[in-house]
Amino acid sequence: MATMRPRWTIWLVLFLTIAAILIDLPKVPLKFSVGGWSVDTTVGGYSVDFYVFNRWWTRDLSFRKGLDLQGGAHVVFEADMAKVAAEDRVHALEAAKNVIDKRINFFGVTEPVIQTAVVGNQYRVLVDLPGVVNVEEAITLVGRTAQLEFRELNDATTFATPSATATPSARDILLGQSSQYVSISNTLPTGLTGAELKRADPGFDSKTGKPVVNLEFTSDGAKTFADVTRRNVNKPLAMFLDGEALMNPAPIIQPSLAGDPSGRAVISGSLTATETKALSVQLRAGALPVPMKVVEQRQVGPTLGAETVRKSVIAGAIGFLIVMLFMVFSYGRMGLLADLALCLYSLVVLALFKLWPVTLTLAGVAGFILSIGMAVDANILIFERIREERRWGQPLGRAVALGFERAWSSIRDSNVSSLITTFLLFQFGTGLIRGFAITLAIGILVSMFTAIVVTRTLVRLFLRV
Repeated sequence: MATMRPRWTIWLVLFLTIAAILIDLPKVPLKFSVGGWSVDTTVGGYSVDFYVFNRWWTRDLSFRKGLDLQGGAHVVFEADMAKVAAEDRVHALEAAKNVIDKRINFFGVTEPVIQTAVVGNQYRVLVDLPGVVNVEEAITLVGRTAQLEFRELNDATTFATPSATATPSARDILLGQSSQYVSISNTLPTGLTGAELKRADPGFDSKTGKPVVNLEFTSDGAKTFADVTRRNVNKPLAMFLDGEALMNPAPIIQPSLAGDPSGRAVISGSLTATETKALSVQLRAGALPVPMKVVEQRQVGPTLGAETVRKSVIAGAIGFLIVMLFMVFSYGRMGLLADLALCLYSLVVLALFKLWPVTLTLAGVAGFILSIGMAVDANILIFERIREERRWGQPLGRAVALGFERAWSSIRDSNVSSLITTFLLFQFGTGLIRGFAITLAIGILVSMFTAIVVTRTLVRLFLRV
């Protein structure tokens, strides 16, 4: 087992301790006065905010809570299987679940729980969205079929040619505003739909800075799009989502870009950043394979309740204290050093939960507590091995070195097998099971570091071996 130089490990441990404390520290008001000097401020509750790679990176360093800890939205969708063959209904329901899962992930909801339920002739998808306070917004996002159509006008109205000073880039195929309001009744289908759409991403116009949606069509869609733009120069190209105009007035096709074969376009206009994000989600996720209707919706409060959470924290703190006392009584000074490493372990893991960020549910908390026990197990293996070396006549310094070295293979193998289990749980599990797997995996990795590197550094430093 390779080791790090003691001097570097001491500085590393010190840096991790300070950084973890700063990240974990909650916002605390600080107000006092001494003589003529007074302080009225807050400490803790910091956020990450720095500029690198030509952009600002920000992160609110607060714990993300799951539905059982913070509440959210609960929505039940029922699939209409009337036009689906009986043998294909389960597959169609699973496909609908996957589409809904993609939409929720694009929307940024953390730790969703998405499950299918089949009872008799009822095919349902149950969705829990932690932290979502607007149930109607969630339903609109998840349940819409997102059928996109590009349509052309069916009248002979002419439109003014865009200004000669306009110099759109090669990607700005759809720009400008007409005075013509469009509706389904005054437009005709062009044959270009969402089925030919390859991608849709929210962004910002490089010239105006306004929010836009960048589109890219498939090879077949690019050919159709070129034909549509060629025959509609200086005319509006109407875009309808589920029969509703996306932009009204409709955008105008620029003459210099008519017939462009690249298959790229930009939806621009009076769209907000939130609207472009929601639209991109709907377009990228695609259409639901079967019609869905909402049969149940409700706002969910924290199921555990503040009092239950408080009691759980107290119980965890008592258990942590018992473990620390056990280590001191069993291993003396080395047990006390292991307790210090265990405290650093807890600080680092909680800091990683904030930086990731990991959504904490009751299952996730259980994974964290379980990893604490595994961290203690590693120290016990090391200390028992040191005791054996001492009984065999080795001096303290040599016994410590051999104890860490010979216990490493057992610690490594046990933790690797546990990591494999967490990988399988995350890969094939959903919702709460994934949360448990993530927190346990993070805890295992950090416990290996603290048990081997941190504990060894502290033993060398304080026992001078």
